[in-house]
Parts: sequence; structure tokens; C-alpha cells
Amino acid sequence: MATSSPLPPISGRDLSLGALAITVVLWASAFVGIRAITDAFDPGPMALGRLLVGAVALTVLVRPWRFPVPRGRTLGLVVVYGVAWFGAYNVVLNAGETYLDAGTAALVVNVGPILIALFAGWLLREGFPRPLLGGMAVAFAGVALIAISTRSDGGVETASAAGVLLCLAAAALYALGALSQKPTLATVSPGMSVWMACSIGAVVCLPYGPELASEVGQASTSDLVWLVYLGVFPTAIGFTTWAYAMRRLTAGQVASTTYLVPVVATGISWVLLGEVPAPLAFAGGALCLVGVGITRWRPRRTVPTPA
Repeated sequence: MATSSPLPPISGRDLSLGALAITVVLWASAFVGIRAITDAFDPGPMALGRLLVGAVALTVLVRPWRFPVPRGRTLGLVVVYGVAWFGAYNVVLNAGETYLDAGTAALVVNVGPILIALFAGWLLREGFPRPLLGGMAVAFAGVALIAISTRSDGGVETASAAGVLLCLAAAALYALGALSQKPTLATVSPGMSVWMACSIGAVVCLPYGPELASEVGQASTSDLVWLVYLGVFPTAIGFTTWAYAMRRLTAGQVASTTYLVPVVATGISWVLLGEVPAPLAFAGGALCLVGVGITRWRPRRTVPTPA
């Protein structure tokens, strides 16, 4: 089979902002979808079902047989983020959401962009521009503000220690996966990158196959629709739009944009699951928006006026 070679130089219209907007909405909905079916599917079988659906959808959309399979170091990195981000991350996140609501889980997992930006500056030599660091600080303050808010249902809820630890572990796997994926996008197309990783993640989760078959047989139509949704939209489409933006932007820029995910996840969870955020959550969401805007700010270069 042909060896992978560098992709053609990036040209044409840059649609990375639109791609990231799609990713944010779909990934936010994933936290809600996971939470909605935790009673029907255990963490491992849920991850396997989502990845199998995603792999099938990507096979139709990407048609991977048209692309060469990477080799050597690139293939090794694909395996790393396939196992860590698509396999282990999904199982651990699903387990975390058995303890935490969708909005809180999204907040804890969004420690990941901080790890990505910091390690990308060091390992990928992307540096630490002031807008990136300043925007991250503002956005993280917004995340912290949402985290200390309580739901306006009259009762004060404390987060489960087990759920927080599981979501922190998911954040670390998310960071490892994103940093491993970034170098591969120089020679692997975004769609092919996601298809390979999704397939690898499904293989990793295959031991949960018998449990998945049993739970599918007992699940309601609504639960099955949610499972298919998780595989097609947040996984197949959301990860592909993420990879598209990751190829054109730095890892720190792309990761910082996902600070919007908890804001959107909280809103969707409010509508679909009845989780009403407190006023502090809205203030924190506004800070997240400001922080993301700062990370994308670039000073204008002054052009000298000809004499």
C-alpha cells in the first residue's frame, strides 16, 4: 500500500471558524446525550456503540480506501490518539457522567484545553503568545465561576469526588489525544485521521461487545436514537471539523475555543434535561466567550505610508 506523503499546501478559503463552531455545538450535545442514556448503557458498551456507529458513518463519508495508510511514526501517533482519545477517553467520560450532570462534566473536562495549550507551546514549539495566555486565564476564570455556582432548584449540590476524578482523567486523555493528532495532520487528511482513530477506538472497546448486545436489546427507542446520534454527529462530524481546524490553526488556538463547550452544554442540558443553571453560570459563560475572543486576537500590523 502506498506510503503517506505530505498533503498539498493549505489553500483556498479558511473555514476553520465555522468548523470550530460546529465542533463546539456537537461536542456540547455529546455531554447531554451521554447523560441522557447512562441508565440504559454502561460506560464501556456505550463507548463501543458510539464508536461503531461513528466508524460506519465515517466509512460512508470519507471513503478511506481512497487514501494511503500512514506508516512509521505517523501511524504510531494515530494509534496513540485512537486508543487514548477515542477509546479510553469515551469510557472514562461515560463513567464520570454517571456521577456528574452534563454541564459539570463539561466544565471539568475543559481543563484539557489548558493542558493542550501549555504542552503544545513546549512540545510542538507553538510558543506562548500573550493573547493565548491572557484569553486562557479569562476563560478559565469563567469556567471556575460556573463550577462554584449551584443549580437554582433551592438545594446545594456537591460534586461527586469519583465523578470529578474520572472527568479529570478524561481531560488528560483528551489533551494527550489532541497533541498526538496535531503532527499527523501534515500527512493525513482530517477525515482519514478521524476514521482511523475511531476504528482503533472501536477495536479497543470490543471486549464490551457482549454487554452492548444485551443492553441494545433492552434499550428504548429514545436511548437507541441517542446512541446513534452520538456516533454520527459528535463523533463522525464533530471530530472531523475539529481535525480540519487543527490542521489550519495551532493546537492552543483550537483547544481554547472549546471553552465554549460547557456554556453550550449547559444550555442544551437546561432545555432537554431540565438542569437549570444559576445566575453565576451565565456570568461565567460570558467570561468564557470573552476569553475565547482574546485568544483569537491578533494585533494589526501597521503598513508604512509611502512618501
